[in-house]
Amino acid sequence: MSKVSLPPHVHKVTSGGREYFYYQEGRGTPHAGERIRLPNDPQTPEFWHAVRQAQGTFGPTPTGTIGALIDAYEVAWPTLQRKLSEGTQDQYRRYLRPIRAAWENLPASEIRPKHVDALIRKIGMETPGAANNTLDAFKAMCAWANGPVELMIHDPTKGVHRFAKGEGHPPWTPEQLAFAEENFTGVLRRWYFLSRYTGQRISDAVRLGPNDEDDGGFSLPQKKTGVRPWCPIFPELEAEMATWERRPGPYLLQEEGKSKGKPFGPNQMWKVFNKERKKHPILEGAVPHGLRANAVIRLRFAGYTAEQISDMVGMSVEMVEHYCRYADRKASGQEVLREFRERQEAKIVKPLKNGKGK
Repeated sequence: MSKVSLPPHVHKVTSGGREYFYYQEGRGTPHAGERIRLPNDPQTPEFWHAVRQAQGTFGPTPTGTIGALIDAYEVAWPTLQRKLSEGTQDQYRRYLRPIRAAWENLPASEIRPKHVDALIRKIGMETPGAANNTLDAFKAMCAWANGPVELMIHDPTKGVHRFAKGEGHPPWTPEQLAFAEENFTGVLRRWYFLSRYTGQRISDAVRLGPNDEDDGGFSLPQKKTGVRPWCPIFPELEAEMATWERRPGPYLLQEEGKSKGKPFGPNQMWKVFNKERKKHPILEGAVPHGLRANAVIRLRFAGYTAEQISDMVGMSVEMVEHYCRYADRKASGQEVLREFRERQEAKIVKPLKNGKGK
């Protein structure tokens, strides 16, 4: 059996070549609780319902509930042939919570597309992005449950549609970029340059360090997707990096408080930026992810293809094209304007019979 993460107070005993699982609080201490035998397969809903009952969940807990399926799906992640990155696992856990909250103890066999559609529409009234993520996570779980594990025999997400994509996080305006470049200092400035010129998410920018440099670029598996782009270190970023201390670990370390000298987490870096943003009205509307859009658009204006940008930034070709729609439209419009002016000039300067203009 593939290795799985067991919950607190659950331990495994191997005897005679077979694995047995037990729940016991305070095991090995003078205050050890009752030892409760659990089902043998931690990848089944029955196992996780037995754990919840041992933890003190009272009343009948049917094994075919949505909550049981979510538990079984999460514990099966390490065994999947197509591995889920840690970032994807975190996202699925987060967006399966609304599903669990709505239907945890309901039999999975009773959930129909109309129920899923109603829930997704309800979430989408306020946050379409969260609704789409919830639907994606639930679709992934149902696809797994309808596969070889055969824990479901129907797909309650069939025919349920995602909300249309919005424009995404807007890129920073030229004024916002100029302000940041002129006024950001310390760790905030280092984060800004890393984000703007590599196009990495905040969760990856905070992890970049000298050990990730690779022959003129950065190479680091992305936390969310596991994709390993190769990000060129452009001259603007290279000039900034020349002033940074080179040492093991990430470039971004906390500068104050009890955690001084420790690496940043994404949320901590967000808080540092947000604190600065509140001080300056010019930064209103700017978000860290917008710098990802700036990086992509900058590369598009430089003439790189969507495939090349995808390799450099670690973004899907589809998303590259999504972010670059405005840039492409502007470039097309400018080309039309250039041709129009050339035609106008050609009409004004009419050639004479001797080949000279008037």
